[in-house]
Amino acid sequence: MKKLQIGNVTLDNPIILAPMAGVSDLPFRLLCREMGAALVCMEMVSAKAIYYNNKNTDSLMEIHPDEVPASLQLFGSDPQILAEMAKRIEERPFSILDLNMGCPVPKVVNNGEGSALMKDPKLVEQILTALVRAIDKPVTVKIRKGFDDDHVNAVEIAKIAEACGVAAVAVHGRTRAQYYSGQADWDIIAQVKDAVKIPVIGNGDVDSPEKAKAILEQTGCDGVMIGRAAEGNPWIFREVVSYLTDGTIPARPTNREKRELILRHAALQLEYKGEYTGVREMRKHLSWYTVGMPHSAHFRQTINTMEKMDELIRGVYDIFPEEE
Repeated sequence: MKKLQIGNVTLDNPIILAPMAGVSDLPFRLLCREMGAALVCMEMVSAKAIYYNNKNTDSLMEIHPDEVPASLQLFGSDPQILAEMAKRIEERPFSILDLNMGCPVPKVVNNGEGSALMKDPKLVEQILTALVRAIDKPVTVKIRKGFDDDHVNAVEIAKIAEACGVAAVAVHGRTRAQYYSGQADWDIIAQVKDAVKIPVIGNGDVDSPEKAKAILEQTGCDGVMIGRAAEGNPWIFREVVSYLTDGTIPARPTNREKRELILRHAALQLEYKGEYTGVREMRKHLSWYTVGMPHSAHFRQTINTMEKMDELIRGVYDIFPEEE
């Protein structure tokens, strides 16, 4: 299994945790890093929010030494503000700066940001040129196949990115119009790989070690980005790394392993976010962790009533009992 070089950053393997708003926060990133993700990508941060000194943004950008290398992702549409804010935060301990051109949610797209940028190649060129000039750290970009099926331009955007000095491009094989539905088009990832010399990271429908190997082989991409398949399942990184290394897949985690990791996740939420926010944010993770478990449907009904960490811990012991 090859290492992956992004600018001056060397990753131990080509497996990356995708940036996911509301999911890839500091506690979850730490767990995925420990499980084998060579690079963890942070939740997207608004360049304008940094500009206006938004208090919540500061906590979004917090980085633990044990999760490095980490990629900090900005979103916005103003080249000057993006470049100035990138320069302002460059001393923070992230290793790579990423530009979000993939977010499909209306409040971002309607503001001309996220995947809306796919519609404006000239603006993309201005933004990426400004970002690369503004900071010394590697700049990457995460794009989609295109905005919709009538405007598939991932190859064009990737070429622009390479010409601007971008160090790598991640390609999600769906259009903005698809959101996360349907099947990801891996062929567009292969087309991008054929068109540029910088590293290309494939993203979309990688939910198993076998799929990770398949996307590498079918597209020729240099790295694999795993997003939704890691929700409630950080063990996927351990499995993918093992499979790509020697063809073996470790046994699925036991109840004890699951319980210990979930309790550690909860403890990290408590440490970094306090009980009120930590418990509430942990609810969705518990729903993901317990999919397919016996009695999990009833457990998930009670999750949303939990307000105290001791309630949550008791619930975890109930659903993952001490005995195997």
